[in-house]
Amino acid sequence: MRMTVFGTGYLGATHAACMAELGHEVLGVDVDDEKIARLTAGEVPFYEPGLPEILRRHVESGRLRFTTDYAEAAEFADLHFIGVGTPQRKGEFAADTTYVEAVVTGLAPLLSRDAVLVGKSTVPVGTAARLQDLADLHAPVGVRAEVVWNPEFLREGFAVRDTLTPDRIVVGLADPASPARALVDEAYAPILESDPCPVIVTDLPTAELVKVSANAFLATKISFINAVSEVCEAAGADVTVLADAIGMDPRIGRRFLGAGLGFGGGCLPKDIRAFMARAGELGADQALTFLREVDSINMRRREKMVELAAEVCGGTLLGRTVAVLGAAFKPNSDDVRDSPALAVAGMLSLKGAQTVVYDPQAMDNSRRLYPTLAYADSAIAACEGADVVLVATEWGEFVELDPAAVAAVARGRVLLDGRNCMPGERWTAAGWTYRALGRGVPEVPAPVPATPVAAIAELVRA
Repeated sequence: MRMTVFGTGYLGATHAACMAELGHEVLGVDVDDEKIARLTAGEVPFYEPGLPEILRRHVESGRLRFTTDYAEAAEFADLHFIGVGTPQRKGEFAADTTYVEAVVTGLAPLLSRDAVLVGKSTVPVGTAARLQDLADLHAPVGVRAEVVWNPEFLREGFAVRDTLTPDRIVVGLADPASPARALVDEAYAPILESDPCPVIVTDLPTAELVKVSANAFLATKISFINAVSEVCEAAGADVTVLADAIGMDPRIGRRFLGAGLGFGGGCLPKDIRAFMARAGELGADQALTFLREVDSINMRRREKMVELAAEVCGGTLLGRTVAVLGAAFKPNSDDVRDSPALAVAGMLSLKGAQTVVYDPQAMDNSRRLYPTLAYADSAIAACEGADVVLVATEWGEFVELDPAAVAAVARGRVLLDGRNCMPGERWTAAGWTYRALGRGVPEVPAPVPATPVAAIAELVRA
């Protein structure tokens, strides 16, 4: 089958490569010449495990190509996936659907025969109907460009697996009897034949709401355990044991009950805000007011970590060196969009700390976003001379760090676990003070004093 994928960012490039893996002929389309050149050379412009191998294999086979030419795309196929970004509007909570609209208005006039436009981007409910109006307005006389919605449910770090073996496929149609469904079914036939999964066919508004509702629920679950974490800190309880206990209830489950720095990335934060904004536009704003508190709790945990770092340093971060291990918003990704780890690193620096960051994959993106921070080439190098070591992203290599090896280069012996992922007992046994969000307040030894020269230098810099 022939198909196009508009947008070659995280969603689009992954979908294009995986559709080629399923045996289809795929043309990826983007307006970014540099990105198209890199993909054509078989280079993935972001980190996603397993994707580079699939991309290179099908670029070399000729099954996957890339272009900036909309006319070529219009002629190439009758099925067009749309996977462009819908970022948060500047100064607002609402989603910016400009890029999705641009694909429809750019493609529709070039169509010479009927086509199906399959939206995969996360959009406010009602967007598909508006896009259909745009397609009707711009398509040539006698040509029907039908808009359907097929939301994606990819997890960064597992995107290839989630595309090739999804746990559900949702298809939204304006008309359940539309011939467009046959094209979508054909696109996913290799998946359904090899590893059947539920296919939910519904109307356009429901399909649009599925993804954003799922993200809102996950964000709520994360913020719930972080709210409980605050109570645990005040009461001297252990939020990790509590999460294990309530997670054994099959109605609750343990996943997404990891207390710590909270959620970030390019989806959950902007999606819950856009959901609130759209509910307000529909006159249902009171239905989602709780999401404001979900967002607030999430942001508050970042501030709490900075406060904890200052506390273990004797009340001030001036003249202190803090190693921040992690910059990506989650492991197995180089995505630093709204990253709690990088936000905390920036806040520590603003409080006067010498902040040294290391991440296995996100260093280049971090430097672009926070060029004034210090960066190291390894976890051990980041810990050299550190008064405090703060684990902010739960990469496996951080969990496996040897406390003795870190102690050999660090100045202090305080480990802050921002993700409740570290083996605290092992570090405590090695002479470290271990602190984590939601784990009560143990006795903390007197902090290592900062050298007078370093303290004065930090004051001058501040």
